[in-house]
Amino acid sequence: MLAETQFFTEGDGEPVAVENAGAAGDVLLVCEHASSQIPKRYGTLGLSEDALSSHIAWDPGALAVSQLMSRQLAAVLIYQRFSRLVYDCNRPPESPAAMRDSSEIFRIPGNEDLSEAERSLRTASLYLPFQGRIRDEIEVRRRQGRRTVLVTIHSFNPVYFGERREVEIGILHDKDSRLADAMLKAAADTRLYRVERNEPYGPEDGVTHTLELHATADGLLNVMIEVRNDLISDETGQGVVADFLTGLLREALEAI
Repeated sequence: MLAETQFFTEGDGEPVAVENAGAAGDVLLVCEHASSQIPKRYGTLGLSEDALSSHIAWDPGALAVSQLMSRQLAAVLIYQRFSRLVYDCNRPPESPAAMRDSSEIFRIPGNEDLSEAERSLRTASLYLPFQGRIRDEIEVRRRQGRRTVLVTIHSFNPVYFGERREVEIGILHDKDSRLADAMLKAAADTRLYRVERNEPYGPEDGVTHTLELHATADGLLNVMIEVRNDLISDETGQGVVADFLTGLLREALEAI
């Protein structure tokens, strides 16, 4: 294993990526589960290639949709460059879900019996830089007198523990439902997708951490979007979904 002070190799690169930096739009896009990449120090975490390419490692299609929306909305995009298997950046350090030792049907051997030192190392190397970059972006905008609308993009499996999920796009929120309400109203008459509130997850599942951390307390408009990943498995689907979501956001923001 690498020395404790050298978490990332040169080949790994940085933990956080920013695209469309300096864009003038109000929306700040965040993709916490953009990548399935594992830092070199952890090898495969004891998992097969199939497991490492599956939804347990990342949100397939979410980054591609985020990148399209970033261009359409003139929005800054911040995303995590490493797998949630090492640290799930949409969970606080105290959450058992931040560094799971199992996910759905998979055991994660490399996450079993983690020491407090190891948990602290992952937190400092992955979670803190990621959430810190979002905080810094919002602070710069605040100083400039600019509005920030925080939107996080995720994807989910069409089948979970053997059960088919009929919802196609979820509009999620915690205590502040203003933007979610407006988006759901805008989507009320659509026949393109089945759109539902707080599905297939909700705040009771602990999935709104990034929204709570950066938006709720300060009164920033915010929403979390979940897209069923079979809809965004290719460029055509990604483009259609991105167009649809961009339209919903624009209509909702004009109405608020």
